[in-house]
Amino acid sequence: MSKQKPTRRERSELQTHAPQTKPASTTTSSLLPEERRHLKFGWSSLFVFVCLGILLEVFLAFRIGWYMNSGDNETHRLMLRLGHAHGTFLSLVNIAFAATLSRINLIENIRRLSSRCLIAATLLIPGGFILGGVVTHGSEPGLGIILLPIGALFLLFALFLLAKGLKSN
Repeated sequence: MSKQKPTRRERSELQTHAPQTKPASTTTSSLLPEERRHLKFGWSSLFVFVCLGILLEVFLAFRIGWYMNSGDNETHRLMLRLGHAHGTFLSLVNIAFAATLSRINLIENIRRLSSRCLIAATLLIPGGFILGGVVTHGSEPGLGIILLPIGALFLLFALFLLAKGLKSN
């Protein structure tokens, strides 16, 4: 007795009536605290920086005076675009960090410290560009740009810790 192969319609009906279960490996209770933090922070900051990019495009499209009437000085436009771009990129780095954290074996102290440094860099680097671009002095960015090198040091330190932690495993 050979059974006939189910038709496409029968297979489709079986799939729609099958209960949808979440794979056990994706439950939030099995995530490390840093994974949970970076997933939430990464997606939230990605939303914020993409909204900033859309807002800048709206300013450009509607020729908003504050954004467009900079005369020969385009510093504030450049700084705001750099803040948006760096913020978006670092948000994706946070998501990638969360996605790979359970696949690498890091010492808890290195994991915790690199997590904090990465979040600080994600706030300070784009924050420095944005604050430096909101108030400019001629062709020079505003005082907020001082946050940029501090954030860059946090980012370098986080990357150093991760590379060092991976190397020792």
